[in-house]
Amino acid sequence: MTDQTVTNKQNTLQSSTRKKTSRKKVTKKTVSQTAYRKLTRELSSVKEENEKLKQEIQELKSFKKGVHRKNKQEQELTPYQAELIQVQKCLERRGKKMILVFEGRGGAGKAGAIRRITHYMNAKHYRVIALGKPTDEERSQWYYQKYVKEFPRAGEIVLFDRSWYTRAIIEPVFGFCTDEEYNNFIEGVAGFEKDLTDQGLILIKFYFSVSREEQSKRFKLRRNDPLQSWKLSEVDLDAEEFRDEFTELKYKMLKNSHTMHAPWTIIRSDNKHLARLNALKVILNYVNYDPLNPDLDITPDNKIVVSGAYELERMEAQRVKLGIR
Repeated sequence: MTDQTVTNKQNTLQSSTRKKTSRKKVTKKTVSQTAYRKLTRELSSVKEENEKLKQEIQELKSFKKGVHRKNKQEQELTPYQAELIQVQKCLERRGKKMILVFEGRGGAGKAGAIRRITHYMNAKHYRVIALGKPTDEERSQWYYQKYVKEFPRAGEIVLFDRSWYTRAIIEPVFGFCTDEEYNNFIEGVAGFEKDLTDQGLILIKFYFSVSREEQSKRFKLRRNDPLQSWKLSEVDLDAEEFRDEFTELKYKMLKNSHTMHAPWTIIRSDNKHLARLNALKVILNYVNYDPLNPDLDITPDNKIVVSGAYELERMEAQRVKLGIR
């Protein structure tokens, strides 16, 4: 074997060794990159899961705070609800009758207030009345007839979730009554209510007033919550579109039916809890009963409760500002 042959074999062996070493390095490098990418994906997944857990924890904390706040608010109502039971007993002893009228825009909080007012009351001595659109038979009758037949007996409280004042605001907007029917109502309702109070009936008229922004917020929640969607009626769904018409009719209603014998009480209801609390206080102030807790403050908050007369002055000032006569 020549020297040249030996040299060639050595060169071939060295070249083969270098190639094997190079392949090992490439393999190690490829494995390292794959492992890195895998770890990166796993880390990203862990971070994503961590963010989800943080969000869930935050939601649980918010829910807990909401439940705590709600429980605290319900407890704040309890002593006033207890006083209302005393009022019921007083009415029963004296054989007196009481009607509570709840009016206001859709989403103003009327139904929620009624539930808090009646929560602990003796079910034998109160009724909640929520009448729908008049039937053809009812349209042929005296307008007040369907309401009068629901009036309280001696010792009873009847709560109207919308009342005969449907004709003052709802019916004209949606064409459920004629102009003549509307005008007859507006001209005669004060006399009708005077007859009731002259006979000793206690009549309390609430108008729950909600701002445009809060009303829109509540409607949105109702649309998106299957547990609250039942609260949305056709009237409510169109309420935002006809808000200005409702405002004008509210003004005419107050002007013609806020009287000494049957005044309106306006409840600012953007804050539901304060609206409910102050509605309870208003009722307690209407009856001279033996209080369960004489030290309980039953003075309404004048930022939440205003008289119909004050509301009329405010609306008239606004009309002047807008050039409306």
